[in-house]
Amino acid sequence: MKKPINATERLLSRAGEDSGFRSRLLANPRDAIEREFGVILAEGHEVHVHEETDTSTHVVLPPRSKLGAEERRAAKTGAASLEFLKKTMHDPAPPIRPPVAKPTISRAGTATPETLAKAGRECIRRGLAFLESTIDENGAWHCIRFNTADPNIPRHFEKPPFVSALCVLALESCDDDRARAMCSRTRDYLAGTIEYPGFWRYYRHLPHDLDSTTLCSLAIGDHPWILLGRNVPRILENRDEEGRYMTWVLEEDEPGVAAAFRIEADPVVNANVIAYLGDHPETGNAQRWLEAMIGEGSLEGSSKWYPDTVTIFYATTRAMVRANPALARLRPVLADRILGLRDDKGEFANILQTAQAVSALHNIGSLESIDASRQAEWLIGSQREDGSWPELLAFGDQSLRWGAIGQIGHGSESVTSALCIEALTRLVRILGA
Repeated sequence: MKKPINATERLLSRAGEDSGFRSRLLANPRDAIEREFGVILAEGHEVHVHEETDTSTHVVLPPRSKLGAEERRAAKTGAASLEFLKKTMHDPAPPIRPPVAKPTISRAGTATPETLAKAGRECIRRGLAFLESTIDENGAWHCIRFNTADPNIPRHFEKPPFVSALCVLALESCDDDRARAMCSRTRDYLAGTIEYPGFWRYYRHLPHDLDSTTLCSLAIGDHPWILLGRNVPRILENRDEEGRYMTWVLEEDEPGVAAAFRIEADPVVNANVIAYLGDHPETGNAQRWLEAMIGEGSLEGSSKWYPDTVTIFYATTRAMVRANPALARLRPVLADRILGLRDDKGEFANILQTAQAVSALHNIGSLESIDASRQAEWLIGSQREDGSWPELLAFGDQSLRWGAIGQIGHGSESVTSALCIEALTRLVRILGA
């Protein structure tokens, strides 16, 4: 069944045409909705359905804001308020640890696929143990904010919902019980940070953004607000004249700190919107825009927030899987583009890019086009003794508009490790087949 772009409208339409369904929806809303869409709604969230009549009118008030009036005022000037920023950031982060020495890749085929599959499963086990030690008691993942131009600028831990959603979506590929348990805790955390009618912010002093909102929505798709598409109308309103989705959701009473550098269209953000909304006319222009840029090879400089082209490919292939048949025409082109990122030794630039490339190729059914053993050896050999993979730049504003101060990067050992576990999971299944 094709995912409806707005499930609430579908329920209203069905109830208007089918009196039996209308009665079931009124008597037991949760059961009727679950049966209609073939889903299980998140526990702990009540669902009520009211029926208006000619003599009875219902007014539904939205939830109270999670930020008080004073906090909302502070948020509007948060970028200039050190005290408010301290609430957004957390403890200073330690210096970056150097990666392990680059492993020597077997040239003579001494490592058999079976041996590598076994080693890969052990790496995944150790990696999950490391991640368990880094996720906080609420299920939040941490990231590190740092300056890519000046290493002397202090590094800080941060816990934006965006990072938690990104890592949960990566770990969904792993069928280990510990991965499932971590994902469950993190989904609870994401549900606790949602703002009506289904939006998220990266920082409290920033407005809602579609990157955070769509990834978090994908991660907790069983939340009633998300399942019923409560956030869809506002997402659809946030398009430019060409039908592409804009990053920031700016409103009159929202923080204005993002207005000065608002991104009119980012390829990763648009890919994430397509992944969430699905293959519908409302995402058609965004799909065609992505197809044109990738097909023409004109992605260079197209994203302010994602410096590596492989990240755009990774997000695009995730959208292809989740919004099938969206972007299907890109399948052969993407395979060529991803393989073209390798050097003359057949290797990608770093271990994070390797992980994203492996998962992207898996998503489009082209994983057999690379040497799975070689990539597995690199991933296995790059893991530290404590089960982590090195911190690398995952995303961030690298434009020079604000000078060295504005060159902010984000990444962490946890982020790299989650994506490496996703890639190893894909490779182990091939090697162990």
